[in-house]
Amino acid sequence: MTNDTKLISIKKAAQILGVTPLTLRNWDKKGKLKALRHPMNNYRVYKREEVEKLMESMSYSAPAAAPVRKIKGPKKLEVRHLEN
Repeated sequence: MTNDTKLISIKKAAQILGVTPLTLRNWDKKGKLKALRHPMNNYRVYKREEVEKLMESMSYSAPAAAPVRKIKGPKKLEVRHLEN
């Protein structure tokens, strides 16, 4: 396995973590998940190992999701005209 296969694009890292690429750029600026730079195009790339490690730590600390409410259907708006 070469070094290139251990590096993943920002898009792939975002998909793995369930966030947007913009979130990863912000995390890079804040130091939460530092990106490396591709030597040819200077794009952000991430070590797969670090992304997976962060994903595991997020799954333990993530709060439980709120229950999903079912919507029965569209509600009708009732309009009443006031008489003088």
